[in-house]
Amino acid sequence: MAEAAVDRSSKSGLGPAGKPFSTFERLVAWRYLRARRKEAFISVIAGFSFVGIMLGVATLIIVMAVMNGFRTELVSRILGINGHMIVQPVDGPFTDYPVLSSKLAAVPGVKMALPLVEGQVLASAQAGGSTGALVRGARAEDLIKLKTVSDNIKSGDMVGYASGDGVLIGTRMADQLGLRVGDLITLTSPDGDITPMGVSPRIKSYKISGLFEIGMSEYDSSIIFMPLEEAQLYFNAEGLVQSIELFVDNPDDIDDLRPKVEEAAGRQIAITDWRQRNQTFFSALQVERNVMFMILTLIVLVAALNIISGLIMLVKDKGSDIAILRTMGASAGAIMRIFFMTGAAIGIVGTIAGVLLGVLVCVNIESVRQFFSWISGTVLFNPQVYFLSQLPAEMDLSETISIVVMALTLSFIATIFPAWRASRLDPVQALRYE
Repeated sequence: MAEAAVDRSSKSGLGPAGKPFSTFERLVAWRYLRARRKEAFISVIAGFSFVGIMLGVATLIIVMAVMNGFRTELVSRILGINGHMIVQPVDGPFTDYPVLSSKLAAVPGVKMALPLVEGQVLASAQAGGSTGALVRGARAEDLIKLKTVSDNIKSGDMVGYASGDGVLIGTRMADQLGLRVGDLITLTSPDGDITPMGVSPRIKSYKISGLFEIGMSEYDSSIIFMPLEEAQLYFNAEGLVQSIELFVDNPDDIDDLRPKVEEAAGRQIAITDWRQRNQTFFSALQVERNVMFMILTLIVLVAALNIISGLIMLVKDKGSDIAILRTMGASAGAIMRIFFMTGAAIGIVGTIAGVLLGVLVCVNIESVRQFFSWISGTVLFNPQVYFLSQLPAEMDLSETISIVVMALTLSFIATIFPAWRASRLDPVQALRYE
């Protein structure tokens, strides 16, 4: 094999002692990658190394994409219905909320100011069944601007809500209570009227004007939107609001907007941003993401170790070839580069195949989930547990590049020792391998 390679390289004008990574060196490395019958076992090891690197890279890309998509979807849905900044009063209730919300909405970088009245209630249906719910009282014009809700009305409309004669509830709450558009939902609040016998619960029924589906089960099963004036009456908050939620253009610019909002308010206010309200949740997501990356990197590391064992066996098997090449003038560097390219080729091709497989799965992630759900007969990625209706996947270019670089680096490092060992053999020692 080596003689044929040398003969062909000589005819093409390239000798064993040519330039680094010359045609001769690439030709010999390629011939060593092609298995012959007696090298079948070495070929099997190389095949396992290739498959291991491919699966490791693909798994890393898929898992990181799913976790990125999971975080992005949660952030967009959580911040799509909750404000990025929550402004609350310090020196008294917001009785001038129409004027104050207009001032805050005029701050550069603020998209919308949403005055709110909130309260916990027990929601029940006339046919039976009840569940805890959060009532959010908001003006109809503001709720229309809140596209996360207004663009996801699955049944009914906002006409009744805008007229102050109806409420909006989530589809999961409607299914749980057996309610549809036009039915009555009864709300019970512990903070009712004050009587000589104490505080009596307030019970009132409202007509359902529409059903929304945000796509996050926690919200679709627990939130009720009520016209602001009706919510003020229901919660004994006539003429005032508890807070004003601000939606901004860039949630990451909260720190820069804080002094501008305080100045525009012209009074003492307390500001809580979305990072403070969800700090524990997003910190847990980040820790889980980092740990998963480190664990899955071990798959690529194990595959890279297989390259070492395969190359060591190849070096032992090619002892006579190494002797012939060295005798005909090939330098130690040339031998090292030949075996380096042989091992690196496995890592490069495996990484490329892993990237292609990972991208293919990420693009069709929901179809893959449905297929495995059909095969197993179980519900994978249950929305009741994971809060989302579909399995998200969002590939990050810089993250994918870092995975590719990591896989290639491990593969290249794994080839150094066997290649160095091959280069250290002199012709006499090499012949003893046979």
